[in-house]
Amino acid sequence: MTDRELLERIVVDPKVMVGKPVIRGTRLTVGFIVDLLAHGSTTQEIIAEYAGLSEEDIRACLLFAKRSLENTTFLPLDTAAT
Repeated sequence: MTDRELLERIVVDPKVMVGKPVIRGTRLTVGFIVDLLAHGSTTQEIIAEYAGLSEEDIRACLLFAKRSLENTTFLPLDTAAT
């Protein structure tokens, strides 16, 4: 599946989840899916929990997140504050 085909699975609509990027046809945000993965959920666990999701939907979330960060400038984290 091409990048374009994956990214077509992600939509932004101000009327859905206050305009956050979501998987097409759901109210599941890209951020929510990435957070599940970051905290140890597997793709298969997420698909089993949310009917209708596919592996491509999960991959689309990761690609969207990656593309969103490409032109972002970061400052060092202040680890002393945590």
